[in-house]
Amino acid sequence: MSTPAARAVTPRLFEAQEAPLAALERLPRSLWLGGMTHAGGELVSRLVALEAWRGALLGGALPDPLPAWPASALQASLREAFSHLKLAEYCAGRDELVDTVLQGLLFHLDLIVDYRDRGASEAGAHAMAVEAFAADWAERCGELDELIGAFGDLGDLLKNTRWDALRGLLRSSEWREVVRIRRLIERLPELARIIRCLGRARPTVDEAEMSQALHTVIEPAEVQSSVARRLRVPELPGETRGVHRSGRIARMLPAEAMLLGHPQLRLVWHARHAERTLLAYEDDDHLQEVRKASAPMLRPSPRPAPAMRLEMGPMLICVDTSGSMRGGAEAVAKAVVLEAVRSAHAQGRACHVFAFGGPDEVLELTVGVDIEGVGRLARFLAQGFGGGTDIEAPLERAIARLEEAEWQLADLLIASDGEFGATPALVERLHAVRRACGLRVQGILIGDRETIGLLEITDDIHWVRDWRRYAGVSAAGAAGVDGVADAARGASAGGPQRGEGLEAGGSPVHSKSLTATYFPGALRNPENRARTLSPEAAAAAVRAGLHRGETS
Repeated sequence: MSTPAARAVTPRLFEAQEAPLAALERLPRSLWLGGMTHAGGELVSRLVALEAWRGALLGGALPDPLPAWPASALQASLREAFSHLKLAEYCAGRDELVDTVLQGLLFHLDLIVDYRDRGASEAGAHAMAVEAFAADWAERCGELDELIGAFGDLGDLLKNTRWDALRGLLRSSEWREVVRIRRLIERLPELARIIRCLGRARPTVDEAEMSQALHTVIEPAEVQSSVARRLRVPELPGETRGVHRSGRIARMLPAEAMLLGHPQLRLVWHARHAERTLLAYEDDDHLQEVRKASAPMLRPSPRPAPAMRLEMGPMLICVDTSGSMRGGAEAVAKAVVLEAVRSAHAQGRACHVFAFGGPDEVLELTVGVDIEGVGRLARFLAQGFGGGTDIEAPLERAIARLEEAEWQLADLLIASDGEFGATPALVERLHAVRRACGLRVQGILIGDRETIGLLEITDDIHWVRDWRRYAGVSAAGAAGVDGVADAARGASAGGPQRGEGLEAGGSPVHSKSLTATYFPGALRNPENRARTLSPEAAAAAVRAGLHRGETS
């Protein structure tokens, strides 16, 4: 009876026969059937050649000429087709696309036998197969160009995706709207910068403009101190200390004054006076002198802590889909959503969209670049806007999202014309989340003026001044006809005429801050709130007969 060790080294029964097919283990299963049943070439050498083609295409190049497969007569025309379509560049680093290309190549080259059976010459059959392959992939490359143009990078879009389902999406009317909105993004480069700054996941090399945190810095300093000392001032009237020789007549002794009355001794007095040797009282006094002295020391100093600006984190996008957003504002709002999806896909960030209208009209979209996510995005961008405006529901849902671990580093972006208002309770709740979590709320104003509702809930407002220019870009409803009609109705209703403001500057107003400029008292800022009486307090003052500035 054989031992387990002996059985372990016993070769398998068909190991020698299976060894030539070892290339199958290195090929994906999707290429097994086509690689083994293909009509051209010899099986083992064909599998080795297929593996070489796959490795080269993944690297973005074509393999060296291989005589085994495809046939030598096909090599030149097939390489020319690959170079003309730039298929190797499309395939670089994309396993799923490479496998799809090779499946198509196996399929079309397998039809050479059928073309020969129908009477075509060998050269003609080869040409027909290459032309069919090139025509098939010319159309697919155009579709790939649209996908790359819309999302920048395909990522995992082609992974586990049926090509027929993807082609059906790319040929739909909804996808035409995605392409049109993509062209609009090229005219609004500021959107990419705003969306990049959302989130608090990654520090940048730039310092934050304002840092609330403080830290203590020990720095050298000089301390000023007062030093007092007494200075003796000779001959200053004050204390009499004794007798000494001096020339001061006012303080000489009486004995010296007696010399002046003697005819001969008076000459002695003059001599002593000249020599300053008269006996005189010695007086002096002291002055108190205070001097400032500097001494070096180390002093702690609180300073703003250098904090790196945070960006590129999760994004919560609130998009106004009310009736007032029809036309150019609708197109810009859709561009915000598409740019958010593009940035989230390219930078590996989470993105959640709240499309809000009237009460209980909130559509939530977790969009991603896969076949289902692209379909949801295309359907959303193809819809027309209408209804009322209720900011309460999307803000409450966004705050609820921030409580989840995945979204705690998210920032909130609101794209709207600002024609809404939030209750004081909800505004205070949003401010509390700001203080607790560091939430930043950015606003994109797609209108002519900052409204009180938008000013209350956003940190910064970015104005799309020329939003009316894009009325014809949105194809929702009737391929942009509604937007153009809205702009025309606005002009006929007293709005700026052609050439006055809408074409020249894009907006009939010179500044977005009309409310702050002309009605500063309407702003609900802390200063105005402090000066505003509640209805109850105002009623009590009237009953008491108080005037302005008087208190009870």
